[in-house]
Amino acid sequence: MAIVDYFERKLDDKRRLTIPAELRDKFANGVVVTRGFGTYLHLYPLDVWNNLVEPRLAGDILDEKIADLNVQFRKGKVEVRPDDKQGRITLEQHLLDYAKIERDVVAIGVGQYWRIVAAELAD
Repeated sequence: MAIVDYFERKLDDKRRLTIPAELRDKFANGVVVTRGFGTYLHLYPLDVWNNLVEPRLAGDILDEKIADLNVQFRKGKVEVRPDDKQGRITLEQHLLDYAKIERDVVAIGVGQYWRIVAAELAD
């Protein structure tokens, strides 16, 4: 099986993103979509979110950087499950607005999560 670390897609009229067949196993248990550090979205397999991100966000209650990360990642955070037939997830409109995504997206693997960028902003 080929390693996929980049793909391009068009969202359908219902704001659904189709995850490539080669990646569907990674996202089978669920997907967490959050705002990214910039004008893009983060797409995490649910187990990566639960096992790697959540513990880091717990951090020190008085650490302002941790608080800022919590606000960044939790504002608009959505947990979804891909449909069984085509591996699609629906992206919420408020997240698309944040990332300035209209229809064409580029997805880049960044370690254990994906960055979803409007195609016109991907360069």
